[in-house]
Amino acid sequence: MKRPLHGVLAGVAMVTGLALAISSCGFGSKDNADSDTTINFLAPAYSDGATGTKALWDGIIADFQQKNPDIKVNLQMESWNSINDVVRTKLQSTSTTPDILNIDAYASFASDGMLYPANEVVSPSVLSDIQPGFAKNASLNGTQYALPLFASTRTLFYNTELFEKAGLTSPPKTWAELTDAAKKIQALGGGISGYGLPLGSEEAQGETSIWTFGAGGQWADGDKITVDTPQNLEGVRAMRELADAGVTQPNPGATDRKDVINAFIQGKIGMIEGLPPTIGQIAAKNPALKYSTAPTPTKSGTPVTLGVADHLMAFKKDGKKTETIKKFLDFFYSADVYANFVSKEGFIPITNSAAGKLAADPVTKAFGSTLAVAQFYPSNNPKWAAAQGAIRQQMGTIAQGTDPAQVLARVQEAAK
Repeated sequence: MKRPLHGVLAGVAMVTGLALAISSCGFGSKDNADSDTTINFLAPAYSDGATGTKALWDGIIADFQQKNPDIKVNLQMESWNSINDVVRTKLQSTSTTPDILNIDAYASFASDGMLYPANEVVSPSVLSDIQPGFAKNASLNGTQYALPLFASTRTLFYNTELFEKAGLTSPPKTWAELTDAAKKIQALGGGISGYGLPLGSEEAQGETSIWTFGAGGQWADGDKITVDTPQNLEGVRAMRELADAGVTQPNPGATDRKDVINAFIQGKIGMIEGLPPTIGQIAAKNPALKYSTAPTPTKSGTPVTLGVADHLMAFKKDGKKTETIKKFLDFFYSADVYANFVSKEGFIPITNSAAGKLAADPVTKAFGSTLAVAQFYPSNNPKWAAAQGAIRQQMGTIAQGTDPAQVLARVQEAAK
């Protein structure tokens, strides 16, 4: 995954390095797109190949149309690199505006009055099935406008073989325990690092949020961006102390997340904060790696994590397709259909019914319990984009001697 499920709502690929030049039949005024029984669906590709995203949607649509022969679904797929440009072009005309869109950001469309409220395009049973935190994150001013597609959170991955060699019998729950464990692993030598701290510009806001949330911090209070706070400072100082202790990979201020994950997979790092696709990457690149997962360590030991989600949203247009859209979305979120889609894509289900069906799935087993303690970026705040950009550019400097308080002050200034 690149950006959506892993960070800011920036409209690039969720799967690291994925830039698929993929597009199926488009839709527009020439193909009766405004028929009340036609759904025009624009979606990005999360995975490629015979069992990838396009194949999954094609199968779902075929099954839906077999059960609803009076409804036609036109699917158009784009890469994450191009979909934002495609959306901007299509929204220039009602006839080309999609009925359903799968993307990360929804707030600007909702604030412009373009979207159906979620309760008009799915049944109450679907809405009540969604994890509350993710439903709230899909809401603007108290009204839910988007439907979470699936989720990504973070959790601690630790190398059990290195833990055994270092004499560690259980994963850390607090920052103090994390530092102690990292020191013991670092002492093993041989190029082994205790903890992977990725503060490079790829996605420093992700790692930073894990630590600031772990200190009781947040990035917003109501409609205000709140970067320069005592809690956030405590979290950033804890990262600085870990780097200063020499128990991270070399040069953490310039290391990207993908490099830390790859080093963990190679057995060179004892602990990292991993994502759902990390499980599949380990299985593909080093299935012999001995590892386990545990809740993210925090200052007090009370679990909290970073959560992000991409969304489905429905455009109102003339309001004549409400029931047609509702039939399709209800079908998609039915437990069997939705669970199969999520498991094939390797993410976390955001409905309770699908979580039950996927209880034995490796990703759900490792990450399912994190949904209830997930906190989110304030992506609905228009000033967050500037703040997160500043975090990405500035946070790595704390590992090079810059005062954490000075960094947070700079980020707060950028958000004005």
